[in-house]
Amino acid sequence: MKIKQFVFNHFQVNCYLLWDEQTKECTIVDPGAEELSEDQAMANFITQNGLTPTRILLTHPHIDHVCGLEQACNRYNLPVTLHSEGMKILSQAELYGSMMNFRVNNMKDIPTEFVQHGDKLGEIECRYVPGHCPGSMAFVLPQEKMVITGDALFRGSIGRTDLPGGDYDLLMKSLRTQLLTLDDTYVILPGHGDTSTIGEELMYNGFLQ
Repeated sequence: MKIKQFVFNHFQVNCYLLWDEQTKECTIVDPGAEELSEDQAMANFITQNGLTPTRILLTHPHIDHVCGLEQACNRYNLPVTLHSEGMKILSQAELYGSMMNFRVNNMKDIPTEFVQHGDKLGEIECRYVPGHCPGSMAFVLPQEKMVITGDALFRGSIGRTDLPGGDYDLLMKSLRTQLLTLDDTYVILPGHGDTSTIGEELMYNGFLQ
């Protein structure tokens, strides 16, 4: 599997494209394109590399991770796949957008599919990691030894828990049971910032000591 990272919007969200080199089928994770130029940059990359988007995945439904969702769903005629616990926050995207200076429409009627802990989407293994917000997922790529952590775990930090639905104790439990149990060599692909590894975070991340 090949992976391409984009950094989108004024919150600097990492959006990932995952694709199979043979089939060219592509998964979009966290479409956070805020500006038309950002949306077009991802579309151009998909076209230039002959990719066919077949799935749009959310690590979680916070506004900075979904502000390009409507455009992506419409462009590729796809539903969004997320954990069902994230639907309440997704349905309030327009409200949160107005509070955080994102221009988005109401997403209550956007087509959806749900994913649960333990599901497998081809090579992608889904793990439920609530605590940062309801509906938070991590996506494990065992063949590549990589994990997309969303806003649950960052290089040197963890997700904030002071937003609606946040729960520090629950997040720490999610990290201990679902992410830190991965091999130390797993590369972390976070929702913001630089990559790291599980081993580095166990050693240097002050929240995990």
